[in-house]
Amino acid sequence: MGDWIIRLIDQSGYLGVGFLMFLETVFPPIPSELIMPLGGVAAAQGRMSLTLAIAAGTAGAMLGNIVWYLAARALGHDRLRPIIRRYGKWLTLNWKEVERAHDWFERHGIAFVLLGRLIPTVRSLVSIPAGLLDMRFRNFVIASTIGTGLWTTFLAVAGYKLRENFADIDQVLSPISNGVIVVLVVAYGWRLLTHKVEPDA
Repeated sequence: MGDWIIRLIDQSGYLGVGFLMFLETVFPPIPSELIMPLGGVAAAQGRMSLTLAIAAGTAGAMLGNIVWYLAARALGHDRLRPIIRRYGKWLTLNWKEVERAHDWFERHGIAFVLLGRLIPTVRSLVSIPAGLLDMRFRNFVIASTIGTGLWTTFLAVAGYKLRENFADIDQVLSPISNGVIVVLVVAYGWRLLTHKVEPDA
């Protein structure tokens, strides 16, 4: 996959960076931890502008973020109820918890989305609760753009500074990503064991 990403960025420049970051947001197995540092390396070699590479990566990722948000918003808060009723045990949710999450999101949704964009693994999933819980589109775009911009800037600047040693970035971030996955799996397992499905869920 790495060779394909390198070739696409070499051949397509900013468009390639934006397209890859869009794919990374829609299909998380494609790593931004590789895409944006390669954009930074290209900028260090004089083949791109660092600022424009960051802008292209942020724009591509934001397009993917919006796709997920709109898909979740189309499903909607109200249509979620029969899904919770049927699969609440496996989702470890009941309807009262969904309502509480909805209220919490109205107060803290902007911070949740902004900070969530900075956490490996989680960052690609943030759009779904934002859409399902009816976060205002304007607030979603603002918070997502800030968080995504910070993430792409960090990765691109790291690639720009490290150049041929850009793979060191993944060596640092990969354990963090794996740690986040472990925490999510353990949390889900605990919820599955302890969660009680209410009759009206």
